[in-house]
Amino acid sequence: MFQFKQFAVDQSGCAMKINTDGVLLGALTQANELQSILDIGTGTGVIALMLAQRFVTAKIDAVEIDEAAATTADRNFKASKFAERLTAHHIGFEEYFRQNPNLKYDLIISNPPFYINSLKSPGKQRTVAKHTDEQFFDKLLSTTSKHLTSDGLLWLILPVTTSGVVQAIAKNYGLYLHTQIDIKSYPQSEPHRHIVAFSLHELPVTVTDFTIYAEPKKYTAQYESALKDFFTIF
Repeated sequence: MFQFKQFAVDQSGCAMKINTDGVLLGALTQANELQSILDIGTGTGVIALMLAQRFVTAKIDAVEIDEAAATTADRNFKASKFAERLTAHHIGFEEYFRQNPNLKYDLIISNPPFYINSLKSPGKQRTVAKHTDEQFFDKLLSTTSKHLTSDGLLWLILPVTTSGVVQAIAKNYGLYLHTQIDIKSYPQSEPHRHIVAFSLHELPVTVTDFTIYAEPKKYTAQYESALKDFFTIF
């Protein structure tokens, strides 16, 4: 059980536990007032819960193909004070949209499997959670591009190399890079993750840096500011 300031997350049955990637995506996603959000591959449900806390008028659907994780997310949603605005669905995103062809969202968000064509991790469940190929991202981008509202945004967190691949694929489906946040471990480090947002409209791209640690075991003020509304240590 991971205790946040306004909710708790039970991680039972989830191959991917709460991690820095997920909480940074939940904290740093930028959007105007939202009415509808879809979280693809919700896992424990932590990103959906963070967004429910941040965007108080939004209704949030969360899809998860792994049955155990979907059950855990559903339990976490129902135990939270945001329960009326959160719904977990045990289904893949492609089938979800086949069943709901007219649904559109102001925000679609995902901390997706992202190790493209690399050595698979031990254990089938964890492999599904972490590893994929370019075809997955082609399907993700082609599908989500049809289910964003006119001003909707698609937000993802990705390794830097994967980000380049995804940005190239996005252009094929009329998705334009809108925002890029370069995530670094230390001030002197090279970025190891990109948080990226795509829009249906071509606009000037905003690129910023975000650093997690000032030095070993000491978070930056930037990190503390981003997570202070969520983590009990701040």
